[in-house]
Amino acid sequence: MDPLSALRELTIRGELDKIVRVNDEFRFGNDYIFPCSVETAYRSKQGNLYTLETLFYYVKNHHIKHTEYLQNARIQKIPSVTLPDRKPLLEYLQGKVSSNDAISMIKAIERPLKDRETLLQCRNRDFHSVLVAATRREEERQRIESQQRKDGLSRQKPKMKGSKIGEGVPIILVPSASQTLITIYNVKEFLEDGVYIPTDVKVKQMKGAKPDCITVQKKFRDRVVTAYEVRDKPSALKAEDWDRVVAVFVLGKEWQFKDWPFKDHVEIFNKIIGFFMRFEDDSVESAKMVKQWNVKIISISKNKRHQDRAAALEVWDRLEEFVRS
Repeated sequence: MDPLSALRELTIRGELDKIVRVNDEFRFGNDYIFPCSVETAYRSKQGNLYTLETLFYYVKNHHIKHTEYLQNARIQKIPSVTLPDRKPLLEYLQGKVSSNDAISMIKAIERPLKDRETLLQCRNRDFHSVLVAATRREEERQRIESQQRKDGLSRQKPKMKGSKIGEGVPIILVPSASQTLITIYNVKEFLEDGVYIPTDVKVKQMKGAKPDCITVQKKFRDRVVTAYEVRDKPSALKAEDWDRVVAVFVLGKEWQFKDWPFKDHVEIFNKIIGFFMRFEDDSVESAKMVKQWNVKIISISKNKRHQDRAAALEVWDRLEEFVRS
């Protein structure tokens, strides 16, 4: 789906909160990723194509006066929608009209293709071999993805007693203390669904004993990309398990790292990426110790849960970048 259609679809459904900006990209839930600066198929009356960043900022702020909107856009360094374009653009994005001149202008210059045979016909060229090669690549891609799905499912099957849990699966450590924001109780919802649920709420919802280990999956377009173990008892790790530890959510207290097999914080955070979760309006003192360490501070709102997804995506992006480096 093109960026304009994707934006229009979520606008009509009233689900713009699913669109999250991460660095220079817009994430449309787990479905699409577009560069912020990508040009859309909506052409201004001045002749230029509006970028996705411009359209998204406008549709989120269409209710304010045009002069105020222009001023805010200028401060944010985002190109603005012109006054003559505001009404027809909004009507299109909200689904009040199915099309308008700005869209039809794009369609008019597109060359219609009748069928696959017409596409493959070109003077003095035979594209049949190109089609065959492309088909083979697609079949190979589907075969690999199918195998990856099978591998992902096999990793999630329960292990027999006495076997090594999740052998080879990377480990994320979380604090066992309840006063931290992320614990083994709520880490799955936060990382997989992009929703922060307080630990005390999850404890009340949980049936049975506290788990020693849970599996968190990184998904993209509903496909499992990577699986991670999450644990909160470092003392239970064997020597070889520490080689699989890739991340830790820090509490901000020195005693969290007692008996860890590293000589100091420098060595810890060179080998393991650290995250410190905090509420955005917490005092600076709460992160005073953490700022001395090489960890990533992730802030979330106490009340605006629709912003949690951006924080979760930042954790995934930082983690994947660290693992690749």
